[in-house]
Amino acid sequence: MSELIDLLLADASERMDKSVESIRHKFGTVRTGRASPALLDRIMVDYYGAQTPLKQLATISSPEARLLTVQAYDKSSVKSIEKAIMESDVGLTPNNDGKLIRLGIPELNEERRKELVRVVRHIAEEGRVAIRNIRRDCMQDLRELKSEGEVGADDEKRAEQELQKLTDGRVHDLDEALKAKEAEILEV
Repeated sequence: MSELIDLLLADASERMDKSVESIRHKFGTVRTGRASPALLDRIMVDYYGAQTPLKQLATISSPEARLLTVQAYDKSSVKSIEKAIMESDVGLTPNNDGKLIRLGIPELNEERRKELVRVVRHIAEEGRVAIRNIRRDCMQDLRELKSEGEVGADDEKRAEQELQKLTDGRVHDLDEALKAKEAEILEV
């Protein structure tokens, strides 16, 4: 196969890896029964008129299995942080003592667990779509190379098969991550 095809496949592989990694990160922001600082990654705080990520304004830690603590670097931002957590979709109620915000993580009921499983399945489907879009783009590039006479039909076919193997592998990785996340959510 030509160098051009190798470059296309390497680029597609790298982009697919990034998609899988991005979805794994999104899975981390979905709440399970366990406390994880990643739960608060998506929270944006109105800090002096600018939307700022919470993790830039405070230290987030998990001292116990069912507790998160948020310690603001700037004491004047505690109220804004508390408000942002209340308004977010995380579903946690902050306890504020003026210096430290405590977030108790309650047990999930069966209905909420099923809802969270639907959420992670939706996130996984977004990942699969992203991977298939990368495959489609790469296939289009391969066809263009063939039509321009840069590569032969045999090389194009081999590259398409290689690309399909790559796609199947990444989708499998995604499905494995989904299975693990579902198990974590449903674990009582």
